[in-house]
Amino acid sequence: MSKPPASNPARDAVRSFVPKLIDLTEKVVYGDVWERPGLSKRDRSLITCAALVAMNRTEQLKGHVARAIDNGVTRDEIVEVITHMAFYSGWPTAMSAAGVAKSVLEGGDKK
Repeated sequence: MSKPPASNPARDAVRSFVPKLIDLTEKVVYGDVWERPGLSKRDRSLITCAALVAMNRTEQLKGHVARAIDNGVTRDEIVEVITHMAFYSGWPTAMSAAGVAKSVLEGGDKK
């Protein structure tokens, strides 16, 4: 998956309130960082999902689980990342992430 679509529900919800943040997100995060050749998008997705699990950022995890699937990460790999992170970021963060990932992977939430 390359750059995200210009329109994204999560970003669009706050675009008028924090336009510069959205501009930087689209141009720097997705337009530069995610396009760097040092890591594949698949690897970047695994790393990002692990970081979001560790920080208990469930709102952002929703979109990144879906993006990870688009980038070639398997359902089993996402489950394994969550399980692995339980021992590094804590059981509660992994349990929260498991609920989010289950919802996304089973089609309940693809934000």
